[in-house]
Amino acid sequence: MESKNDVSAYLENISILLFGLLLAVFPLTITTLTTDPFGFPKQLLLIGICLILLLLGGARMISEAEVRMVRTPFDIPILLFGGFALISALLSVSRIDSLTAIIPLLFAIVGYFLLINLSKNELATRFLTFAFLSGAAITALIALSSFLKVYVLPFAFAKTTSFTLLGSLLEQAMYLSFALPIAAYFVYNSPFFNTGGGKKGSVSLTTSFFSLISGLIILAGLSVTLYQLITTQKPLILPFETGFQTAFAAISQDAGRIMQGFLFGSGYGTYAIDFTRFKQAAFNLNPSLWSLTFFRSSSLLLELLATTGILGFLSFAFLLFRMLVDLKDMRSLGKQQSFNPLGATVMLLIIGAVLLPFSALTIIVFFLLLGLYGAYQRLNPQSAHKFFEVELHFVAFKKGLLPLATTPVDEHGNPLTTRTNRQEQMLTKFLPVSVFIFFVIIAAAVGIYTYQYTLSDITFQKSLVAASQNNGLETFTQQNNALSTFPYRDAYYRIASQTDLALANSLAASVPQGSSPSAQLQQNILALIQQSVAYGRRATELSPQNAVNWQNLSSIYRALIGFGQNAEQFSLVTQQQAIALNPNDPQGYINLGGTYYQLGLWDNAQQQFQVAINLKPDFANAYYNLGHSLEQKGDLQNALLAYQTVKTLVSADKEAEKKITAEIDALQAKIGQANNAKTGQQASQTGGANQPPLGLSTPPAQLPEQKNQVKIPSPAVTVTPTPSPTGTVSPTPSL
Repeated sequence: MESKNDVSAYLENISILLFGLLLAVFPLTITTLTTDPFGFPKQLLLIGICLILLLLGGARMISEAEVRMVRTPFDIPILLFGGFALISALLSVSRIDSLTAIIPLLFAIVGYFLLINLSKNELATRFLTFAFLSGAAITALIALSSFLKVYVLPFAFAKTTSFTLLGSLLEQAMYLSFALPIAAYFVYNSPFFNTGGGKKGSVSLTTSFFSLISGLIILAGLSVTLYQLITTQKPLILPFETGFQTAFAAISQDAGRIMQGFLFGSGYGTYAIDFTRFKQAAFNLNPSLWSLTFFRSSSLLLELLATTGILGFLSFAFLLFRMLVDLKDMRSLGKQQSFNPLGATVMLLIIGAVLLPFSALTIIVFFLLLGLYGAYQRLNPQSAHKFFEVELHFVAFKKGLLPLATTPVDEHGNPLTTRTNRQEQMLTKFLPVSVFIFFVIIAAAVGIYTYQYTLSDITFQKSLVAASQNNGLETFTQQNNALSTFPYRDAYYRIASQTDLALANSLAASVPQGSSPSAQLQQNILALIQQSVAYGRRATELSPQNAVNWQNLSSIYRALIGFGQNAEQFSLVTQQQAIALNPNDPQGYINLGGTYYQLGLWDNAQQQFQVAINLKPDFANAYYNLGHSLEQKGDLQNALLAYQTVKTLVSADKEAEKKITAEIDALQAKIGQANNAKTGQQASQTGGANQPPLGLSTPPAQLPEQKNQVKIPSPAVTVTPTPSPTGTVSPTPSL
């Protein structure tokens, strides 16, 4: 028995050390090997350590011949939320992306339960707490040194005053805000202060000194982070009005899946799709945000409403409510009986979830800190009754297949070993072994998936490095290797399709003018084009509700007009599909109008450019393209009015103003009139902040026309009529 206890204690100590390592190193983990140097490595760290801890926990159960777990007041809401989020991912409009996004969330929940079960005493809980504070202090120290232009990390992207290990100043501000009250608690309840309450005197001098130093560093790092957020690096957060609108539209206006969308949303982690599909046209009037695609809503709660539906939203709101109730109960005990260092931190977590957007990293921190809070509540005699251990048994087996019998004893009263007793002992061991096997299966499945995903990501990052060095062959090779390793990421297919198209265009441009390409060169060009289209189509199949994928496929077909059979029809159909999924984006209509312009269909082009103007009356580039279509039609007077509107809107951009002035002068010379026309445009009075560069909508690359056009794959979509844009905007007078 002692041997078993020693093994169990050893495994438990190793588990606590590993979890402490996770808490300390989590914010510090970055690498340039992956496409995301900040978030993805931290998620890998969480998944890897949690899988190891699950296996160690299973081995400990076998050693102890029992399966024990700690019940907490937060178990039911956490399990409900995790379950509903998982269902939303399985039913998602973009299933692969959603399932990939939910894995870190599920392991954050696993981390919560692991932490609660490992923190059996105050020593272990304090160790984990100070591991977290150590990571926060180092994060703050690096932020402070970067702000002072002392760059300690070797990465090129780290040599900036606003560098943060968390990838975002807002995320860093929240992380340090969560950590600061913990350090402040230990300092306040230390011998340094004579006015402390509660657990006065329970904090040693060593602990007090560590808390004081780390707290001061965290405070300094938080101060410079907030300063930069207020002055030079203001965060771009979706306005709450738009967040509310898109959230309620996502659960009530999802045609074809109304009930599914209402209950489970669009799928965890797919807010960008909701934003493009359901944002109102009035959003285009925001001068600084209109051209952005938001991957997160205005707050975590609003994002969960859109992506996990009413069930995910209510279950998470239930969790926040349970946290509030527990805080209220803790406060009611009074200072003399309450000693939870994470009380203030949990309140900040609740406020942050209601008011601010949370990234995947902040959600992970949320559950880990909630686990630490629960660990302290478990140690508090006044709240320990809410946290209790339960032991799992095969009760049904004992009553049915292996009924219990009275244990026989000898004349001295000692139990005799019988066949029934041996069966019960075997059954007792069966459950821990079964749990361990289950953990092994989970570790193997998640490990294989994560390995393939990670290897693909590292390979794709190599392709991006090669692309930055203009090494087309290496880019092509690495991207194809990445796709063959993990063929489920639509973004990879989208980028690879453009790489193939660019290589095909480069090969075609290498043929001297007036000469014919060799048969081998023609074959290579055709193979690249076919693969470009196939990759573009594959992206739309993996994520059919993503407007960006359809826009990408349309641009490929547009580049093949005159080269591939029916390319112009395919381009129009796919662009219309992109507009159907992002109906209030003026740039989509400019792209569609640009295709019509390329085909010489001036009236159709004019109509699309006018829709873009109606959606955004101060969009200079829409007027610019409209002016060119009118000029091609021969409507020179209205073309001049459009150009003059452009000049008014780009008055703050001297280069753009110079360009349009030259075109106005040329057009005036063409129609032989003086420069005294009045614009008559309401949009000219609105100003034009953040105007994109002026330019006609053209394909990114244009393959040379072929007398005998080659056959290219058609898009996997039925013709969808272009929808009418929703919402109302200020009317624009007709030209």
